[in-house]
Amino acid sequence: MIAANALGFRHPGQSAWLFRDLDFHLERGQTLALLGRNGRGKTTLLKCLAGLLTPVEGTIARDGAVGYVPQAFASPFPYSVFDVVLMGRARHVGLFSTPTAEDRARAREAIAEIGLDAFADRRIDTLSGGERQLALIARALAAQAEILLLDEPASALDFRNQAKLLALLRTLSRERGLTILMTTHDPTHALEIADRAVLLHGGGHAEEGAVADMCAEDRLTALYGLEMRRLEFDAGGRSAAGILPHYGAGYPRL
Repeated sequence: MIAANALGFRHPGQSAWLFRDLDFHLERGQTLALLGRNGRGKTTLLKCLAGLLTPVEGTIARDGAVGYVPQAFASPFPYSVFDVVLMGRARHVGLFSTPTAEDRARAREAIAEIGLDAFADRRIDTLSGGERQLALIARALAAQAEILLLDEPASALDFRNQAKLLALLRTLSRERGLTILMTTHDPTHALEIADRAVLLHGGGHAEEGAVADMCAEDRLTALYGLEMRRLEFDAGGRSAAGILPHYGAGYPRL
């Protein structure tokens, strides 16, 4: 479980709030998507929830271990994927102890679950951005995190691998009971796997609610400053929806 109460943040020395009076409550197994234009506070909010930044106002409650997966990761040392994932076991290993056979087994299991078996012995700095981010998700799983905070996990993935990632996140939330919060620039991803969504408009204004309500055309048009269209269609016998920008309606001013 993770909850925010009257949460607010602005950078030191600045009067403009990124978000303010933000409330939400997620139970075990629920997923929340954070949506908004660049610079509106998505990553900042995620870092507050991870404990990496301190909100100016409000409180955060966490019931469970948190795994934070940043958008970009660069290792200063030539660690293998296995080594990076094994680092997720650090909190289970004593101060002067070394990883046990169980720790190594947990790391292998997490790598297999993410589908990175073929990359286990590769240096992480030789992987693509999307592959590195998958390795960090595996590290969070090896740590036995109960709350996953993901910063644009699909941004460096092609369409097929985006679909695989969304399927994985759906499985982690619905079958393993992980609570997931993710930032994304694609509202369709939110519709596909999220239960709730936060719209960060900037200037202190934020909205939170059921994903179907938050991903309505009028709300997203206001959020992005560009006309957005929601398309309903049949996907293999189930009802599905996608959100697309209507570029033909004209381009906004820079």
